[in-house]
Amino acid sequence: MDKSEQKHCCGCKGENSFTQLDQILEKYREIHGALIPVLQETQNAYGYLSKEALEYIANNMQIPVSQIYGVVTFYSQFHLNPRGKNIIRVCQGTACHVRGAKLILKALEDALNIQAGQTTDDLKFTLETVACIGACGLAPVMMVNDDTHGRLTPQIVTDILKKYQ
Repeated sequence: MDKSEQKHCCGCKGENSFTQLDQILEKYREIHGALIPVLQETQNAYGYLSKEALEYIANNMQIPVSQIYGVVTFYSQFHLNPRGKNIIRVCQGTACHVRGAKLILKALEDALNIQAGQTTDDLKFTLETVACIGACGLAPVMMVNDDTHGRLTPQIVTDILKKYQ
């Protein structure tokens, strides 16, 4: 696809074009095996890796899109759907599990009206589960972005969410 036929990176109506992606690709043009850094920088620029962006990368790097999709789906750091401004990670490790992590997750799902692995329609929150946060003494625990919240009860998670509106 030539520059005059460019689609937008995420199917949007022009707020984001492939201009940033062109700059990323140019930066790595002469570097063999640069797919992962290209994908990382693309995701940092656009928030996720859209189908259109993957196709554009495949075309420009002359790599089959199926191969790129294989890399993206192999590594958990890559996301194929838009993510919320606030990423909520609910620990499901042993200590959190025995202290009610399922109730915390259910309270968050109810408050946000989404399931684990989903993002709210307004793109404010993405809800994820993780195997362990590493704060077992505070179980049950969740993180919102880089903030750790421990000794949770279902009643206080909605108050915590209000801080991130």
